[in-house]
Amino acid sequence: MGLDKRFMKVGGVSVFERTLSLLRTIFAESIVVLAEPIAMLDVQGCPVAYDLLPNAGSLGGLYTGLMTASRPSVFAVACDMPFLDPDVIHCMLSRDETADVIVARLAGRFQPMHAVYSKRCVSFLQAMAQRQELRIQKLFEQEHLRTTILTEHDLRAFGPEFRSFLNINTPNDLALAEPPPSVES
Repeated sequence: MGLDKRFMKVGGVSVFERTLSLLRTIFAESIVVLAEPIAMLDVQGCPVAYDLLPNAGSLGGLYTGLMTASRPSVFAVACDMPFLDPDVIHCMLSRDETADVIVARLAGRFQPMHAVYSKRCVSFLQAMAQRQELRIQKLFEQEHLRTTILTEHDLRAFGPEFRSFLNINTPNDLALAEPPPSVES
């Protein structure tokens, strides 16, 4: 994108602010995980944790979030998802209380940064980082973890576009996310 996606605006509000504001209405604890300090980032009073596994990308962020959280599981989300749907999140949280991972697979692709993870994943994530195996999707193959996969069929009731999982990776994605201007009559 050529710029920090956290500061991109959709509907006049930064994607980060939209995400964090919504998460704070759902969860008693919201933790912002960063690779390094970011000036001008309003964390809305939430605790900030810095990557405990440097240079491990999203896997390191997930590991840090799990290590920092006081709860037995977390909902992990990327900073570039402007249309998180509370109903989708609640559906994921209530799907399978015995699961170590609850993740959606849409169009044949896992959505690892819009998923629920238990603290049982920590040792697996640490081992993966030590092997430089940084694709979170590899976690779902661990035979000692219980993974529940939600399909398009499971999530279609929340809208066939699966907007909650939409992330912004290109200028075109950003343009498509921006609401059309209102027409005055």
